[in-house]
Amino acid sequence: MSSHREAPEISKDPVADSSDLYAFVSPDHPDTVTLIANYVPLQAPAGGPNFFEFGDDVLYEIHIDSNGDARPDLTYQFRFRTELRNDRTFLYNTGPIESLDSENWNRRQFFSVTRVDMHGKHTVLADKLPCPPCNVGPLSIPDYAKLAEDAVHKLKSGEKVFAGQRADAFFVDLGAIFDLGTLRPFQDKHLVGQKLFDYAGKAVNATDKTNVHSIALQVPLHMVRRDGKKKVRGRDAGAVIGVWTSASRRQVQVRQGDKDHDDVYVGPQTQVSRLGNPLFNEVIVPMAQKDQWNSLPPSEDKRFAEFVATPELGALLPVLYPGVFDKLAAQNKTGEPRADLLAVLLTGIPDGLIDDFQNNTGKIQADMLRLNTAVPPAKEPNPFGLLGADLAGFPNGRRITDDVVSISLRAIAGATLPLVNAEFEPDEAATLVEQGLSIKNVTAELLDEFPYLPTPFDGFNNPPAPKE
Repeated sequence: MSSHREAPEISKDPVADSSDLYAFVSPDHPDTVTLIANYVPLQAPAGGPNFFEFGDDVLYEIHIDSNGDARPDLTYQFRFRTELRNDRTFLYNTGPIESLDSENWNRRQFFSVTRVDMHGKHTVLADKLPCPPCNVGPLSIPDYAKLAEDAVHKLKSGEKVFAGQRADAFFVDLGAIFDLGTLRPFQDKHLVGQKLFDYAGKAVNATDKTNVHSIALQVPLHMVRRDGKKKVRGRDAGAVIGVWTSASRRQVQVRQGDKDHDDVYVGPQTQVSRLGNPLFNEVIVPMAQKDQWNSLPPSEDKRFAEFVATPELGALLPVLYPGVFDKLAAQNKTGEPRADLLAVLLTGIPDGLIDDFQNNTGKIQADMLRLNTAVPPAKEPNPFGLLGADLAGFPNGRRITDDVVSISLRAIAGATLPLVNAEFEPDEAATLVEQGLSIKNVTAELLDEFPYLPTPFDGFNNPPAPKE
């Protein structure tokens, strides 16, 4: 969550599990867009001796739709290859790792980048780019930040790429939310919680001090826009792109069963994971259909539109918090589909609903992270994004600092309904409800430059040694 372990089958396959997707106009290079896809979620920093890595047998992709048909017009493919220096040791490293080609680093990983255009033409942009190692600890890696900086690669084609371990900057109170939908700041208002608590609690960031593996890509804006325009107006349809990430595996794996033969992978690539908007498969799609959703492209999302139009969580909020969401309960009884959520999640917000803003991609219903690339980065970002009058924030793309959990809660609670129904007045709680966390609850600090996500937590200090 936002898409960590969000479906039964992918929860068993973490190296292919897409946990978060970000898309934003780069604050320090506003003529580019930054796309970040996180995989291998909830890593314990001390998880050796076999530290975390990308899957050599997984095809990772970041897709961009520039014409609103919910099909990729531009795709970047990432393939990984792991090399072992010494097959006579159990160690990840046999001494300090001070460079990406250090002889002390035993298990190294490299990746290639392939660009696929709308006609299916494949162009290999780079091959055997080194990933940084996992952050084992200060004895093994004296200057991790320098190694990670060296693993940022500028391609001749104009893109910038990074693939490797990062600290997870997503913040969420997993323990409370999945305990009957509890929000600790409102736990004394909860149907069951009011019997246990007579006070408002403080939220806990369950993903703090965990790591992920990130694929970060920075692309000049004109390369992702329709018709390759360098300048567009915010109201132009060509200003908006749709973004999603996917992971795929070969359809058949044949295990050889002996050390002299490699396993064989045959058949077409089969998609096993997908992510566009945060929380879509996690909270919107029923458990019985989550695996199917992961296998389908966004162009098939009309199958799931009914769950957006009548979200289960929207019906649960008035029950779980009695007397708090009465206006939402009354709206639910009308049976009217939630046109606001259908727009926000499946088509984008059309022009005219919010002053000087739109990120609509047309009539095709598809779960994509939609970004109006003509909206400049905010000088003072608001963590509540569009709901906080910040046009550069979620659901216009997604920045690392956006509180997507609270934004989603407020939207489902009815805060966005007046966009399409001027007569509806949301419950006061709809504009106040939140999980009680922010980027300040992430212990690691964001970087001011690409790839922006923080230095991963090291295994020596996490968990910390007891103080004497």
